[in-house]
Amino acid sequence: MSTAELDALRFPIGKFTPPSSYTEQQMQQWIADIKELPAKLRVATMSLSEAQLDTPYRPGGWTIRQVVHHVSDSHINALVRFKLALTEDNPTIKPYEEADWALLADSKLPIEPSLQLIDALHNKWVALLESLNEEQWDRTFVHPESGATTPLRRNLGMYAWHGNHHLAHITGVKF
Repeated sequence: MSTAELDALRFPIGKFTPPSSYTEQQMQQWIADIKELPAKLRVATMSLSEAQLDTPYRPGGWTIRQVVHHVSDSHINALVRFKLALTEDNPTIKPYEEADWALLADSKLPIEPSLQLIDALHNKWVALLESLNEEQWDRTFVHPESGATTPLRRNLGMYAWHGNHHLAHITGVKF
């Protein structure tokens, strides 16, 4: 398989590119994407067998099971990062080794606990997102590895993309 073919499997909706400016319409679409992701994940995985859940979405990639568990892990961290930025002045967030997390024992569990967690987590997250005012969207956090300061509006776009990115991994697998 060529590098271009692997990249197409790795980034089925393309890489996240933050916009040069943020519109209210785009922000509302991103919130809707986050709100709709739990149901879309459930639909995408509901008829999959155990063998299908243990199928990698690309050569050398995570299994569908690992992807679902990763989404719950990642979005837990996202909610915490939002809350830190809303309650502290430009906090430094805690990164995590997502590839290592995907190898832990809980990544082999049935996906239902992670689907339930994503449901509950996204309910809380969307309620928070829908409550933010313009000043709050400008709040930031710092990622210690890159040193980048990230405004919450950019992080919203990145996590809306993240959910759709992994949903495309799941729905793109041909059995």
